[in-house]
Amino acid sequence: MKLLKLVPDDTNIKFLKFRAPFYIISLLLMAASWGLVMTKGLNYGVDFAGGQEIRATFVGEETAPIPDLRQTLTAIQGVGDPVVQRFGAPNEVSIRVKLPPEAEGDKEFADRLTRDITDALKEGHPDVRIDGVDSVSGKVSGEFREKAIYALLAAMLAIAIYIWIRFEWQFGVGALFALVHDVSLTLGMFALFQMEFSLQIIAAILAIIGYSLNDTIVVYDRIRENLKKFRKMPLPELLDLSVNETLARTVMTSLTLFVALLPLLLFGPASLFGLVAAITLGLFVGTYSSVYMAAPILIWLGVNSDSFVPQETAAEKQEKVARGET
Repeated sequence: MKLLKLVPDDTNIKFLKFRAPFYIISLLLMAASWGLVMTKGLNYGVDFAGGQEIRATFVGEETAPIPDLRQTLTAIQGVGDPVVQRFGAPNEVSIRVKLPPEAEGDKEFADRLTRDITDALKEGHPDVRIDGVDSVSGKVSGEFREKAIYALLAAMLAIAIYIWIRFEWQFGVGALFALVHDVSLTLGMFALFQMEFSLQIIAAILAIIGYSLNDTIVVYDRIRENLKKFRKMPLPELLDLSVNETLARTVMTSLTLFVALLPLLLFGPASLFGLVAAITLGLFVGTYSSVYMAAPILIWLGVNSDSFVPQETAAEKQEKVARGET
């Protein structure tokens, strides 16, 4: 039986022919992503924002009365400006309330506030079901944010150093730029759609970094082999050759992962939607950045056919001259 091949063995796609337009588009997308993060901000979950989060389901109702809930909750002393959002099904909501500074660390105040909110919900909607209550102090949430940023920066820096040591410094810069691209677009998606940004999403971003790095290293390894093998081939052609030679592996890896993610994205629980959405986006941008970010930048960083050829020392040159070799 003939094996199914999604990518023929003799592909010769000129990926780098349009490297400049794709780079411009990517830079614009990165700038737009950070612009969204700076202007709209991220919709921090309780992990990062602190306060109380109450998840409720309005049993017997098709949709949750979100506007009415905001008015009801605002009237409760200590609630302030609550964040009420749909969470999963149309009749499920997430209510987030930030504790006032004077109540930080006051467990009795937090418990009383939770009771007041649940009582107000049940008074207007007797069939409401409370699905869960989470509480995080402002101090702890601040530590979460700080440590999450450190984790992302440490992961990206360690990756750049690893690739620098294994290949050349240009490859480390290329890999780091590709990772910044992937993380930026992921943050932009969360800022644009205001999906909840929690510790789960930090785990998803770390998974994206790992996947993108894995794909980039495969491409870089083939580029290094071809640099040694085809010394006189122009670098753009050599990069195209290397990407085409690893294309089958890239497509199969991305496709199998997407097949696993798709059911979770469409039918998975609402609590996992942000995590799966982040990894799904990262799957595509990670594959794209390995081809159109990590590879073309090597041309502008001065990689050439001598990059992996050991350089002769002064003593070796003198020895060759002494033997009459030129």
